[in-house]
Amino acid sequence: MLKQILNKIPRKSQKSETIDNATSESFELSENSNGFQCTIGGSAFSNRFNVVKRVSSAVFPASLTTGAEAVDPFMSFKDVSNSQKQNLFISKLSLCCEVYDFADPDKNYTEINCKHDMLVELVEFVSCGSMKFGEASIAAMCKMCAANLFRLFPPKYQSNSLGGEADDDEPVFDPAWSHLQIVYDLLLRFIGSNQVDTKVAKKYVDHSFIVKLLDLFDSDDPRERDCLKTILHRVYGKFMVHRPFIRKTVSNIILRFIFETERHNGISELLEIFGSIISGFALPLKEEHKIFLIRALIPLHKPKPIGIYHQQLTYCIVQFIDKDPKLATPVIRGLLKYWPITNSQKELMFLSELEEVLEMTSLAEFQKVMTPLFYRIGCCLNSLHYQIAERAHLLWNNEHVLNLIVQNKQAIVPRIFPVLEKNCRTHWNQSILNLSRNLKKVLSDMDEELVLTCQKKLEEESATPNAAA
Repeated sequence: MLKQILNKIPRKSQKSETIDNATSESFELSENSNGFQCTIGGSAFSNRFNVVKRVSSAVFPASLTTGAEAVDPFMSFKDVSNSQKQNLFISKLSLCCEVYDFADPDKNYTEINCKHDMLVELVEFVSCGSMKFGEASIAAMCKMCAANLFRLFPPKYQSNSLGGEADDDEPVFDPAWSHLQIVYDLLLRFIGSNQVDTKVAKKYVDHSFIVKLLDLFDSDDPRERDCLKTILHRVYGKFMVHRPFIRKTVSNIILRFIFETERHNGISELLEIFGSIISGFALPLKEEHKIFLIRALIPLHKPKPIGIYHQQLTYCIVQFIDKDPKLATPVIRGLLKYWPITNSQKELMFLSELEEVLEMTSLAEFQKVMTPLFYRIGCCLNSLHYQIAERAHLLWNNEHVLNLIVQNKQAIVPRIFPVLEKNCRTHWNQSILNLSRNLKKVLSDMDEELVLTCQKKLEEESATPNAAA
């Protein structure tokens, strides 16, 4: 009886069984597709909708994607309604989270080109500013940027060269730059967009995001550091709440460079950013800013590879003195503390910086440091390295410096005159001989009686055997 009942139940055809088995078994990502295709029963086709849902749930917080309708990421923004554009934006960002190995670009040629085109489309969409970006879009953007940009760099080793200079090293270019450049451009436009709510964005552009962004300044690729410089400046300007943290983190990077590694690729870029930041400091300067000058910027004169960032460092220091002239005293004392003795190229840089600092120095601050300062200048005037001696003589051509000397000639001339006299007698370089003679004439024109007194004293000391010994 039971057998008769079972026989009356209609059976599935063999064709429908095949379809059901294929449907239940093979909704899985093709290994070579990296999320762009699915395979069903051995035939590849684009099941993009399911892929997007899976990637989105894995990358973005569930609280932000709940209720969001997944949209085919390969659709154009022109082909969807305004209400769907934000969902399409998130879908495209989710696919762009996939990172490819550019060591062998031919391996994923199709996917790499597809991602490139999608990134370009995202840049164009953000640039047009047609949509107010919600929290889900901001979170998706930060996630995508983190996936593509934040990475570890290989360790650096101290150079065996005597000078320790790294500015002669050839730059290293990242093979993934074709994608990184667009991601940086996208991040820059997104941060600068008026359609992004700063109060919402600061939850995702947080301290952790900023630290990882600053770590990228150690990249070997100068193109990447140049992009980072613009982005960090934009972040500093837009997120006021993060400004103290950015300054503190940059200070820590500089201190680690000075006292631990002396190896970092992005010091000049960080200083260039700080040059514009310092120029915007309100008066009177906060104690925090003065501490940054004394503990971070002045000790930057110590490392051997100063030539890489000296121009930017000088600009930062001059900006500080322009804000508060009293800071000229600790700056000059810092220069004297770290003054190079055996590195002639570094000494030339110090002399150039000293002239710029003295141009900003008031008479009262100058008088606090003129004794040790002109002892060092005297050593430079008497240097056997003709370029150092020449550069020191040229300080007298600066009108402001000469004016400071004239007002303190009683203390300065007796210290400088013996040095010039020695040059006139013994220096090997003819141009230095001529410069010393001209400078003696300048001192005579300044105060002839004082010069005669100095010359008489020098002759008396030379005539005394004990004094000569």
